[in-house]
Amino acid sequence: MTFSEATEYLYTSAPLFQNIGAGAYKEGLSTTKALDAHFGHPHQSYQTIHVAGTNGKGSVSHTLAACLQAVGYRVGLFTSPHLVDFRERIRINGQMIPQQRVIQFIETEREFFEPLHPSFFELTTALAFLYFQEEKVDVAVIEVGLGGRLDCTNIIRPDLSIITNISFDHIQFLGDTLPKIAAEKAGIIKPDIPVVIGETGGNPEVRQVFLEKAKTQHSPIIFADESDAVLSANCHDTGGYSYSTSLLGNLEGELGGYCQEKNTSTILVALSELRKSGYSLSDEAIRIGFSSVSRLTGLMGRWQTIRNKPRVICDTGHNVGGIQYIVRQLAATPHQVLHIIIGMVSDKDIHTVLTLLPREAKYYFTQASVKRSIPVDELSTMAKNEGLKGTSYPNVEKAYAEALEKAQEDDIIFVGGSSFVVSDLLTCIL
Repeated sequence: MTFSEATEYLYTSAPLFQNIGAGAYKEGLSTTKALDAHFGHPHQSYQTIHVAGTNGKGSVSHTLAACLQAVGYRVGLFTSPHLVDFRERIRINGQMIPQQRVIQFIETEREFFEPLHPSFFELTTALAFLYFQEEKVDVAVIEVGLGGRLDCTNIIRPDLSIITNISFDHIQFLGDTLPKIAAEKAGIIKPDIPVVIGETGGNPEVRQVFLEKAKTQHSPIIFADESDAVLSANCHDTGGYSYSTSLLGNLEGELGGYCQEKNTSTILVALSELRKSGYSLSDEAIRIGFSSVSRLTGLMGRWQTIRNKPRVICDTGHNVGGIQYIVRQLAATPHQVLHIIIGMVSDKDIHTVLTLLPREAKYYFTQASVKRSIPVDELSTMAKNEGLKGTSYPNVEKAYAEALEKAQEDDIIFVGGSSFVVSDLLTCIL
């Protein structure tokens, strides 16, 4: 079996959420627990940190991993989705799992797991937990796939739980109100384990959900948005942030999206809690982690500048909460003409996203190469009904080529609307 055959097997034999959406979602943890028992509960052999939330999970997870790496820990990192290579999901100190280990996992274990009919994410989680044990990581940063309460990562007992924020996404699974979504995310709060809440958006009902869950679990709870972790923040036009913080004084952050100010507050509070629980985290290691996230962990697609003149920026923000930040930042970033390449998946709140987008931009409507993508003609019609003007392209590569041809040196080309649009862009240029 080649690596290409192995990943194709995973994508086609186990339901893959990024392709088919709801059809890949399996409620309950019975299959996860069966896989975990089969492999001898590998996650119990190393420490873990659990990260949930609607937006910001990836940035928070990668930055925490970078800080831990910088101080000398051997760090596993499990995130989703991947953008270019399946192996991005499973890393140790920034290095992706070897192709041969993925092949070996399928060839060796398929006789056991095929009768269980696991989902893609259940299999990937089992592989990650097992690989981290084999490679003797000190600690693994584990990002929740979807929700929290019934997510298959929720079998771990972490040193710290983190919930970044609550916004509307995956409402068909998690609920149609913010308190309902918060209740699902709060499912990762464990007995006697501290939990850091990044932000509640000023919603008292959401805050109360977390307070009540933490109380029943006897879990210390800290609200990062009520702390003074970040005293001030300055986002640079060229990317990155300069922060004034109560923990470290001045701090330089590599990641440059507007959402990173909230994420940084969450991360700093989390790091403080980890220090309290015995983690060795020097100020210098934290500085290195923040300033070198991409180099240390391989993070891509977060307000990432692909090229200059014209400046091309991509961002994986894909729901109302994420797009709000992106639109504000595009408006504040110097440019002559704004070109937006956009595609979305069909189970998002497309109408609301379209109402947020700037009317003056030139649009290149497209669709990513996953089955969940809304057909470009349908997206184009919806967009034009909202007053957005542009042309349709059958794929991201053609839309990008056309935007590059039309844009002048002082223009901006933004690529986004879906993680999978960013994935297609990075695949065609890397």
